Amino acid sequence: MNGQDPARLRIEDAVNQTCPWSGKPVAADSLTLYSGAVVGFCNPGCRDKFEQAVRHFEGALQARRAATAGNDE
Repeated sequence: MNGQDPARLRIEDAVNQTCPWSGKPVAADSLTLYSGAVVGFCNPGCRDKFEQAVRHFEGALQARRAATAGNDE
């Protein structure tokens, strides 16, 4: 999802200090890039759950836009 090597993301650049899923402190091995910002999670599982959710919603939005664009004709 992030298109960037996770090893290059730095915990000090994270926009959050606690995991949005668990509320636990973020970990350096559980970072992702989202909308140009480094977002941290407490473990890789929470990070992966976030990335999967984002892909799902982005796919749903693209499908809706395509359907709406088809109705404009």
